[in-house]
Amino acid sequence: MIMNKTSGRCVWKMATLIIPGEWIRNWEKSGKHEFMQLCKDLTEKSDHGSQKLQTALYELCSNVIQGNLKLDLVTSVLGDMMDLREDMPSILADVFSILDLETGSLEEKNKRDHYTQLVGSCLSLIPEAILKERLDPETLESLGLIKQAHQFNQKIVKIKTKLFYKQQKFNLLREENEGYAKLITELGQDLSGNVTSHLVLENIKSLIGCFNLDPNRVLDIILEVYESRSDQDEFFLSLIKSYMCEPLTLCHILGFKFKFYQEPNEETPKSLYHIAAALLHHNLIELEDLYVHLMPLDATIIEEHKREISEAKQIARKLVMVVLPSDKSEDREKEKEKEEEKLEKPPDNQKLGLLEALLKIGDWQHAQSIMDQMPSFSSASHKTIALALCQLVHLTVEPLYRRVGVPKGARGCAMHALRNSRAPRPAESFEDLRKDTFSMLSYLGPHLSHDPILFAKIVRLGKAFMKEYQSDGRPEVKDKMEILLSCFLSIADQVLLPSLSLMECNACMSEELWGLFKLFPYHHRYRLYGQWKNETYSSHPLLVKVKAQTVERAKYIMKRLTKENVKQSGRQIGKLSHSNPTILFDYMLSQIQWYDNLIVPVVDSLKYLTSLNYDVLAYCIIEALANPEKEKMKHDDTTISSWLQSLASLCGAVFRKYPIELGGLLQYVTNQLKAGKSFDLLILKEVVQKMAGIEITDEMTSEQLEAMTGGEQLKAEGGYFGQIRNTKKSSQRLKDALLDHELALPLCLLMAQQRNGVVFLEGGEKHLKLVGHLYDQCHDTLVQFGGFLASNLSTEDYIKRVPSIDVLCNQFHTPHDAAFFLSRPMYAHQILSKYDELKKAEKGNRQQQKVHKYMSACEQVMTPVHEAVVSLHPPRVWDDLRPQFYATFWSLTMYDLAVPHSAYDREVNKLKVQIKAIEDNSEIPLNKKKKEKERCTALQEKLQEEEKKQMDHVQRVLHRLKLEKDNWLLAKSTKNETITKFLQLCLFPRCIFSSIDAVYCARFVELVHQQKTPNFCTLLCYDRVFSAIIYTVASCTENESHRYGRFLCCMLETVTRWHSNRATYEKECVNYPGFLTIFRATGFDGGNKADQLDYENFRHVVHKWHYMLTKASVHCLETGDYTHIRNILIVLTKILPCYPKVLNLGQALECRVHKICLEEKDKRPDLYALAMGYSGRLKSQKVHMVPENEFHHKDQQARSATPASQQNGPGSAGKPAASSIKTEEGPMEDGDRGKDKSQGIVKPVNKANNAAAKVATSNGNGAVNSTKAVKERDEKEKSGKEKKEKKEKALGSTPENKAENRREKQRDERLGKEERVAREGKEKTPKTDREKVKPEEKINKDDKVKAGNGDATELSRERDVIKESKSKEKGDRSAAAATLKSPTPRSDSVESERDHKRRKIDSHSSPSHSSSAKPSSRRSEVKRGVCCRSGQPRLPSPPHPLLPTLYCCLTTSSQIPTPSQLICHLHSSLQDNSNEPKESAPKHHINFNSVDRSKSRERETEKKETENAQGRPKEKKEEKERKDRKRDHIINDHEMNLESKRRKEENDSSKNGKSTSPTCDSPLSVEKEKSKRSKSSSKEKAESMKPERTSSGGKKESRHDKDKSEKKEKRDSSGGKEDKKHHKSCDKHR
Repeated sequence: MIMNKTSGRCVWKMATLIIPGEWIRNWEKSGKHEFMQLCKDLTEKSDHGSQKLQTALYELCSNVIQGNLKLDLVTSVLGDMMDLREDMPSILADVFSILDLETGSLEEKNKRDHYTQLVGSCLSLIPEAILKERLDPETLESLGLIKQAHQFNQKIVKIKTKLFYKQQKFNLLREENEGYAKLITELGQDLSGNVTSHLVLENIKSLIGCFNLDPNRVLDIILEVYESRSDQDEFFLSLIKSYMCEPLTLCHILGFKFKFYQEPNEETPKSLYHIAAALLHHNLIELEDLYVHLMPLDATIIEEHKREISEAKQIARKLVMVVLPSDKSEDREKEKEKEEEKLEKPPDNQKLGLLEALLKIGDWQHAQSIMDQMPSFSSASHKTIALALCQLVHLTVEPLYRRVGVPKGARGCAMHALRNSRAPRPAESFEDLRKDTFSMLSYLGPHLSHDPILFAKIVRLGKAFMKEYQSDGRPEVKDKMEILLSCFLSIADQVLLPSLSLMECNACMSEELWGLFKLFPYHHRYRLYGQWKNETYSSHPLLVKVKAQTVERAKYIMKRLTKENVKQSGRQIGKLSHSNPTILFDYMLSQIQWYDNLIVPVVDSLKYLTSLNYDVLAYCIIEALANPEKEKMKHDDTTISSWLQSLASLCGAVFRKYPIELGGLLQYVTNQLKAGKSFDLLILKEVVQKMAGIEITDEMTSEQLEAMTGGEQLKAEGGYFGQIRNTKKSSQRLKDALLDHELALPLCLLMAQQRNGVVFLEGGEKHLKLVGHLYDQCHDTLVQFGGFLASNLSTEDYIKRVPSIDVLCNQFHTPHDAAFFLSRPMYAHQILSKYDELKKAEKGNRQQQKVHKYMSACEQVMTPVHEAVVSLHPPRVWDDLRPQFYATFWSLTMYDLAVPHSAYDREVNKLKVQIKAIEDNSEIPLNKKKKEKERCTALQEKLQEEEKKQMDHVQRVLHRLKLEKDNWLLAKSTKNETITKFLQLCLFPRCIFSSIDAVYCARFVELVHQQKTPNFCTLLCYDRVFSAIIYTVASCTENESHRYGRFLCCMLETVTRWHSNRATYEKECVNYPGFLTIFRATGFDGGNKADQLDYENFRHVVHKWHYMLTKASVHCLETGDYTHIRNILIVLTKILPCYPKVLNLGQALECRVHKICLEEKDKRPDLYALAMGYSGRLKSQKVHMVPENEFHHKDQQARSATPASQQNGPGSAGKPAASSIKTEEGPMEDGDRGKDKSQGIVKPVNKANNAAAKVATSNGNGAVNSTKAVKERDEKEKSGKEKKEKKEKALGSTPENKAENRREKQRDERLGKEERVAREGKEKTPKTDREKVKPEEKINKDDKVKAGNGDATELSRERDVIKESKSKEKGDRSAAAATLKSPTPRSDSVESERDHKRRKIDSHSSPSHSSSAKPSSRRSEVKRGVCCRSGQPRLPSPPHPLLPTLYCCLTTSSQIPTPSQLICHLHSSLQDNSNEPKESAPKHHINFNSVDRSKSRERETEKKETENAQGRPKEKKEEKERKDRKRDHIINDHEMNLESKRRKEENDSSKNGKSTSPTCDSPLSVEKEKSKRSKSSSKEKAESMKPERTSSGGKKESRHDKDKSEKKEKRDSSGGKEDKKHHKSCDKHR
């Protein structure tokens, strides 16, 4: 066997390296000689010679066994070799022993035989004793050296037993009392002198030799003496180290000592643990050897730990469960008995005793090994071990703590280091803590609570590290610092917080820990709190029990918490929260979510909390808000859950009252908005309201709203419901949190974007009511939050964070209203700062200089804004509105337009009263009186100074607007287009943004009117606002309805003021360009009073507006849709001070609202409450309502001697108004008709009919004309029937034509029936309403004529105009029958008639009722600026003087519009026709002959119009159309022959028909006169279109009238195709 140096292993190498094969083959010749020579050489070598010799002999014998050499040859060689060395027999015996083992395991028997023969031949060479010692007994038996192997083995055992185990002595001290006595004396001598372990060891050896002492017993006595003198570690350890020969022997002796104390009721002495620990520490024994001798077993320890955990959980369950009092007492007694048993017989755990001894001497490595064998924290749960480990940590951190952790002024007590050089090294730097300190603390875990001093030291070290971490920014140490930071976070998670839970109400430790935690970012802290709350309490039995006890105590306190005992309960809560805040707050929040009346007492009771507890409370609130198991909506999916509302209220109250960090809560709301969830905006709303004192409510009183238009001081004093004082500190904290975490602008942008996200992203799955509520909440919070930023951020901070308006809208996709809302304070700040700079640069006190500087400042600031807003809208928008006007509208506020003097005076008077009350109160101490008076006086002075400042500011702004107004509006397109864009892009978006903005919009319109702004039509603006509220109301949310109602109320206030007093009207409206009835492109010509709307006509127009409001309100109330009814009730409630003022309109509303009350009482309680509230307030307003004839002089024209067609103004405006009311009130439900009559609605209608009859007789035609017209109508019907019969005979020869004739006959019957209905409607329909549908009827007729007969297109312009007027009359007759229909079921025939009439109406106006459209889509139309008028149902309205003039004067845009724009424009034009005053009649000459010529085509036009209206929804096939054209061609040929005859007869009758009016007013004569009056109006229209026509006074028609007629013809000819498209789209929509 030789050593292989390359691999470091001992291997047996083959003998080929020593005995070559040639030697074996030539053994007799040369091999024997070479082998002998080799052996001699090996014998002479001193180093490794014997090993090589053994190898040579082994190879030689192996060749014999394998049969390569003969036995006798080898035997002779071995005999010769015996003389070479003395130990050659022993070497050869070793070789035989190895071969014995090898051959014994081989299966080849011949090799074993060869081995036996070889050994047998060498028996003479090797002594027999050596062979018996080294060979196997079986081999010896085969060789004959022994008789039986079995007997030989037994003999060996007996000899060994006798030799090694038979004792002559028993190692008793009395056997050698003198020797052992001297030994104990030697070990117990005084060791303070020059006595060394070496000298004592020599004496011990002498005693052993002299007295034949047992060495093991001597060692045992040495350990006994060492145990009694454990302070002499150095001496005894060196003695044992010198004396001991075998470590295992020492370990056995120690184990025997430990085993002695494992008997019942025995306790292992600490001195034994000490010497065992010392021997382990100095590596005199191994822990693995000693550990097996210790009790109890590891399995037993693990079982005990599991049992403790299960018991702790069981206790916790019992505390949570509801237990009867008797059961409670029994359970408590059992628990006490168990605890007493444990105290009586504490288990003697030798492993823990050894662990404690190891920790005391500083042997952390062996202690760590023992702790690893046990469950986590089970060893440290024993107080002695925990204290020992704490002491070791104390010694480790002492130098570093003395250097960086000791507070200023503190001395502390110095710790003495261990005298053990092998103990852990004390830490000199933070990096040294990673070696042993952090691991020791992690093993300690929650049981650091046993040593509060060490707890404070670790916390202070953490604070020192965090300061160094935050200040040291070197990149080379960054990685090390990050590792250390993670270590401190782990220690805080695993050690500090759990230890705090086990400390009993130690507020100082809580504050000390907060000193460290506040240096962590909030996300690190919240992660620690989450681990503490959700995982730590389940890791140890003690913590499980503590959690259960905390919950039980929290229940006890919360059951007894009231407003009266807040102080006492607060102290108890404070004590409980010092140690276990997460458990306490979790339970308290769960109670608050159920019982919101606990919020106030809970908030008041939290004043005894520590800073750490407040931070934990913030985390617990956020965790409760983010609980995924809780639904944030109620089960009906229409409202936000009450638990969320309660938590939001708690957030506002807690964060305002206590200094809690807001970053986490604000970031949570931001993250929720990023995720598209807007529920949690309720939290932000409450926090801003409570902390900043900014309320957002639409239920403001007028006084509060007025105060909100003033400065900040006035807002704080009179603008809110609750006077929230002392918000300076809390608002500052909120501002700092927003700025520190850079959340101010992101929150604004996310809220602005989320408004539409609520509708289009969240709204699909949610109830419409909830969507509206979330939208309102998002919007209100945005307004509230933006107001907070504007009032609290400094100018620099605000400008630095808010980008420009184009970036906000284009890059961040912020809606325009929100973008301007955020930018508005920035513009005001910039203008004021620039103004101050200019004043300082050039000192001048003259007012003119100041105004000039202010204008310069505005120009410098707003010019970039004017350029930026151009990109917000398409270029065509700026053809009517200047960017300057657009930016001015959006950048100003009510603060800029008016000074609320009454609000300032009111608040100043309040303060004066308060001062007087303070002076009169004798109970208040003098010093307090003085302070209160000073406070009130200071507030008074601030308010007065603020009022003066605002007055100067308003004067400057008004002067600026006066200079800018001429450049605001361009005249590139019609004023109708200008007003449309103003409404879409400015007025409507802003009036629903906030209550103040609603007032601002109304005030701005009035201001633009007062400034006499060119190209701004005030009448048209007001008309568009009041005439189309259905879709606007339907698209509003609940809060927007409040704001829209407030806007309408303010607009109505202005109109009512003008309506109520002629002097006011003439002062504020006459000679103003906004009240022109003829609109010229060049501007305002104030000298022509004929172009102005006089006072009485304005009163008619106001009545028309009230009527339109009534019509829209009734329509919304009758839809049955929740949103429509709710919103219109809110709007009606808001405008109640100004509407209704007319008695019959109020009665109509009262009837509908009463119906809503009856229907919704049990279905929708919220609608019922709204309706009941409005109904009661409406009844109280009845005393202020007036009859219609007092509201406007409706019978004025009947008393006039002048013909109505020649009056300047509305003509018969009073009659159609009453007639329209009749058409509104008449078709109500059958059950309500008697009720309507009893309420006095029919009386005004009858009066109106009588007045209509009188007016009609004064139009210049007598009764003869009326009777002739009736006769001619009858003749036309007969001739029509004859033509039908002839046509049927001519075309009915084939079967196909027969079937076609049958269908034609059925269609003609329906048309005849509808003609009769239309004729009746024609007699009742006002002229102005009939004129609404003229353009489209004319286009439809022209298309028919072109398709049927090419020659028909040669008709003159006069005939076209007359036919247009006739077709319009027929259209309006059908429209009149469909006004204000109640949705009650009728018979099929009546239903079909009504549907047909609606289709005729739809060919000129919007498709369907507002209830058929989804609110979300309507919202999107309104927000995008879509013309809502294209969807407005065209219901007849009372005529007023604006219609003819506006209709004739509309001009088309220079740009090519899209089809949708044309449709919107057409409807806007039609709507505007009902709003314009009539052209003065004396300008036109009445020619009755032109009307006579139009009668020949009346029948044909009427038939084709109805057929065209019916055929729109379904397009006929081409083959069918060809047949219709052929048939029409034949009919036209017949009628053209009859036309010339009729024209002659009608001319003759018109010449002879100038007779006076009849004296009787029979119903027949009234109908005749109505029809004749309508004809005369169409003649009037035709005459007005003729150029170069003189009037009755001999004057030529004005050039303006020519322009009007030319524009009218152009629009009629160009709009035909678009009208067709619109007709198709309407039918498609229907």
